[in-house]
Amino acid sequence: MKDGFLYRMSLQVLPFVFVWLTRIWFFTCRVTTHGQKYRDQIDALGTPAVASFWHYTILFIFYNMRKDSAVAMVSASKDGEYISRIANNLGYETVRGSRKKGGLQAIKSLIRHMKEGRNAAIVADGSQGPARIVQAGSIMLASRADVPILPMLWSCNKYKRFGSWDGTALPMPFSKIDFFYGEPMTVPAKIKSEEIEQYRIVLEERLNDLYKKAWSIHGKIEH
Repeated sequence: MKDGFLYRMSLQVLPFVFVWLTRIWFFTCRVTTHGQKYRDQIDALGTPAVASFWHYTILFIFYNMRKDSAVAMVSASKDGEYISRIANNLGYETVRGSRKKGGLQAIKSLIRHMKEGRNAAIVADGSQGPARIVQAGSIMLASRADVPILPMLWSCNKYKRFGSWDGTALPMPFSKIDFFYGEPMTVPAKIKSEEIEQYRIVLEERLNDLYKKAWSIHGKIEH
């Protein structure tokens, strides 16, 4: 079925419908931004940055950051095609790749875009997880492009959690969304392979600390 007519039609229709529905859907929500000073630090540098976030956040983050010029790395899987087209409909360019398929080429493509002044968006825990465990891609990209990493995520008082490996979440209409920027992280240019793990752990700790802080606002330890 995925290679057939219904799949091709769904690729044409579902991302388009989803984007327009969420424009109305999220318009009803009240969004509070935390850590704006960290975003301001990045803007003051005048250089691109790598937006790094957990996979569960992807649907609202793509919507919330749609006014930023960015290239997003999206899984090369057939299911990832839906996410890619949603991102395209929101104004992002995408490159396709994952840890198991085309990841290195996707990173190289992102580096070229960043050298031209574009921001990059990359899911920190990858397209297949494990959830909230940072993969090396964000670190490698920041080092090779010589740009900072800007952690970000969101929490919400009313949301739908899906049964995927990451617990993909969607804020409900009229909900209160708290959007967080974390402290920017600098990775040495031309990082050595033995140093990647050190910075990977630091980014993972920062994102998980931010995660705990974000969800504690709503009386939760996780989403």
